Amino acid sequence: MNKKPNFDGMSVDELWQLHEELSQVLSVRLTSEKRELEKRLAQLRREKEMRQTESADPQRAPRERRKYPRVFPKYRNPEEPSETWSGRGKQPRWLTAALKTGHKIEEFVIGKPEGSGESPRRRRA
Repeated sequence: MNKKPNFDGMSVDELWQLHEELSQVLSVRLTSEKRELEKRLAQLRREKEMRQTESADPQRAPRERRKYPRVFPKYRNPEEPSETWSGRGKQPRWLTAALKTGHKIEEFVIGKPEGSGESPRRRRA
C-alpha cells in the first residue's frame, strides 16, 4: 500500500479531483459487490424453493387443531352467581379469598349442568 498522501499540501482542486476519483472507484466496487450478493441471494432462493417443492408431501401437511369439548363450570360464587369457574387454570380471586376465610371448595360446587345428557368424560373416541 502506498504511503499516506499529504492532504495539507494539496490544493482544493487537487483534493476535489481525488474525491471524484475515489467516488468513482467506490461506486464501481460497490456495484460489483451488490451484483455478486444479488446472484447469491437468487441462488439461495432457488435452492429453498426446490427444497420446499421436494418436501411438499400431502401427508406432512399441518393438521387442523383438534376441537375440544366445552368445559362446563363446576364452581359458582354464591354472592355473585355470574362468577363461575370450571376447575381448570388458576383459581379465581373470589374462590381464593373464600378458601382463605375457612370455606371448603365443596361449598361452591354446582349441580349437574343443564342440557348435558351425559358426562363429558364418558365419551372417548
